[in-house]
Amino acid sequence: MELVIDHLSKTYPNGTKALNDVSLRIAPGMFGLLGPNGAGKSSLMRTISTLQQADAGTIQLGDIDVLREPERVRQVLGYLPQEFGVYPKITAAELLEHFAVLKGLSNKSERRQVVDALLQQTNLYQVRNKNLGGYSGGMKQRFGIAQALLGNPKLIIVDEPTAGLDPTERNRFHNLLAEIGEDRIVILSTHIVSDVSDLCRQFAIINKGQVLYTGDPLRAMEEVRGQIWRRSIRKDELATYQQQFAVISSRLFAGQTIIHVHSLSQPGNGFEGVEPTLEDVYFARIHAAEQVASAAAPVAK
Repeated sequence: MELVIDHLSKTYPNGTKALNDVSLRIAPGMFGLLGPNGAGKSSLMRTISTLQQADAGTIQLGDIDVLREPERVRQVLGYLPQEFGVYPKITAAELLEHFAVLKGLSNKSERRQVVDALLQQTNLYQVRNKNLGGYSGGMKQRFGIAQALLGNPKLIIVDEPTAGLDPTERNRFHNLLAEIGEDRIVILSTHIVSDVSDLCRQFAIINKGQVLYTGDPLRAMEEVRGQIWRRSIRKDELATYQQQFAVISSRLFAGQTIIHVHSLSQPGNGFEGVEPTLEDVYFARIHAAEQVASAAAPVAK
């Protein structure tokens, strides 16, 4: 089963163009949707998950027309939104069993087996009788995945799942996502580049509602090999370097500002070549798109 998104567009009543002619082809496995906050990721996720309609375009999941057959989609969909609420005074086992009833698991014995298996899979079985109000952020996210897995969905969408998690919980969540993404489509929507490089065989970069790049993370890094340069500068020199070079990122280290520049040739004295990361690819694509948009914008008179 493949997810095919073709020329999808969405403009909100306030005039915001959230999706602008988005086309993607997503095969089974982990697929990363990478972009800054406000890039259109959540709008795309909501449209795929039938929570909102598009203005134009189509979405096909296998033989299902997503925009015209929302009920069929919901039967094979698992969705973990960026923010979801839980009842704090109910246990994980009780709430998951309630969700299982809503999913159509009417046989009590079968339902209990499914619930116990999901709690085991998400490493929550030992705390299944603890009220959800006492769960940590990471435990709540794992509970969210457990409810998303009810009904053995063919498509799972997770929106910013590791934001705010500590390193231990983030690693545990990564392992869980990798496990469930072996035999179904899992779309990981995030602004955290390392989540995509760690987990996904395919990914797309989206910004301001447009797809800027889609492909394999390793190939994407290979494409900019020899084009990423680093230099340490003073903080007060940053604006000058941004005017002279394609500075794609900057960060503080030991009191100095480290900049990365995208250039096809050696930018000048003091720059050294570095092995590109997916973060460099991401920032380079975002920077290039912003430069194009800036050049195309009308000049104020």
